[in-house]
Amino acid sequence: MTSDPTSVVDIHPPAARLLLDSGAFLLDVREDDEWAAGHAPEAVHMAMGTVADRVAELPSDRTVVCICRVGGRSGAVAAALAGDGYDVRNVDGGMLAWEAAGYPVIDGAGDPGRVF
Repeated sequence: MTSDPTSVVDIHPPAARLLLDSGAFLLDVREDDEWAAGHAPEAVHMAMGTVADRVAELPSDRTVVCICRVGGRSGAVAAALAGDGYDVRNVDGGMLAWEAAGYPVIDGAGDPGRVF
């Protein structure tokens, strides 16, 4: 994976929600404990350190929206994916902004979760 930060667009949670409602893929790149505590219901989890090895699992035919806790890790992953030709966005403010915007957060059991 290469990196091209100029091709990454940062978006706020409402714009991410619109993309997801239109068929985008939500990629959560936080660590396992963060994911288990709380994540967006439609998100797919790949810890940042595993994305390069699992990139073949990502759809290449739709937008990939990357998210982490505040946007730093997901921004790095988004830049790498953009460098590989993916149509990608990064959620500015991450899961903290997602939760603050009132969007659902569930834990590993599907119950209401929390972001830490």
